[in-house]
Amino acid sequence: MNVIYPLAVPKGRRLSCEVCEAPAERVCTACTVTYYCVVHQKADWRSIHEKICQLLIPLRTSMPFYNSEEEWQHGLQQLQQRQKHLIEFCYTVAQKYLFEGKHEDAVPAALHSLRFRMAMHGLSSVELVPAYLLLAEASLGLGRIVQAEEYLSQAQWTVLKSTDCSNATYSLLHRNLGLLYIAKENYEEARYHLANDIYFASCAFGTEDIRTSGGYFHLANIFYNLKKLDLADTLYTKVSEIWHKYLNDHYQVLSQARNQQIDLLGKRFVNDTGLDEAQEAEAIQILTSILNFRESASDKSPQKTVFVLKTLIMLYYQMMNSSKAQEYAMKALTLVKDQQLDVQEQNNIQELLSLISAEEDHPIT
Repeated sequence: MNVIYPLAVPKGRRLSCEVCEAPAERVCTACTVTYYCVVHQKADWRSIHEKICQLLIPLRTSMPFYNSEEEWQHGLQQLQQRQKHLIEFCYTVAQKYLFEGKHEDAVPAALHSLRFRMAMHGLSSVELVPAYLLLAEASLGLGRIVQAEEYLSQAQWTVLKSTDCSNATYSLLHRNLGLLYIAKENYEEARYHLANDIYFASCAFGTEDIRTSGGYFHLANIFYNLKKLDLADTLYTKVSEIWHKYLNDHYQVLSQARNQQIDLLGKRFVNDTGLDEAQEAEAIQILTSILNFRESASDKSPQKTVFVLKTLIMLYYQMMNSSKAQEYAMKALTLVKDQQLDVQEQNNIQELLSLISAEEDHPIT
């Protein structure tokens, strides 16, 4: 980072910190188009800037001279594509941090997503709402409830003024309002908003979609806090089933594709979850939370615990994290043997262990 010399700044131009918008004192030497106060350069670098540093240069410098209108239009389209990419990339990175509990790191990435959205869509577009909600959730995680309320108010106002807000956006808004009221321990209001979250997510994606499962999960957490463990158990089971079905269906598709590719090309097939990094982090957060609930419950239910473990095995296997997949598989196998559960259950887990071992014996190169 280089210190900014005031005499080198054109008269009338105000340089602001990328994170807090205070007067800037330093500039990134790698891209030379990003400015910081003394406090925030490291936070932004750790959160997002390292990942997008060079991508910012064409967005923050003047467009080159073009010889024709056609070339200029092509250049403009490329610029807009870069903006769209950065909006989604910064949003996904911020989401991932939130699911991992890294609320401080999420803030700069979410701010970038918000500012790119403002530059592309204007100051009152409903496209700004997802970024406001990220910032609200990060603020809640940091214990800044008043700041979270401000972001949520901005999101609500933007939605109210919009005539084309999607069901998916309504779902996100109600989910974050639910989280706010959970933080304030107003569980009745939280339940109202999470019920609306589930309704709008179901309209957008279906009742059994992984994108709807988050609403069920947070509702289950409320019932758990209220000591209504039967209701919590029912909802945790539903969430587990949604994720298990998604991962199992995806695994079947992968298996068919793998067999076809081996037959046709003689090459090994690379696993994947079909999820982005934020969705993978969400799956880990939700499923490990449910596993903790199952393992700490007074009335142990080994079948339900094994079911969550098998879902985690499939998740980590498809993420190509063999060590974690094997860890959960061994845990499940031990539980099945100790509790003398169904022999078929034991065979299923042994089959998963064989798959994991095969991946370790023949790593992707």
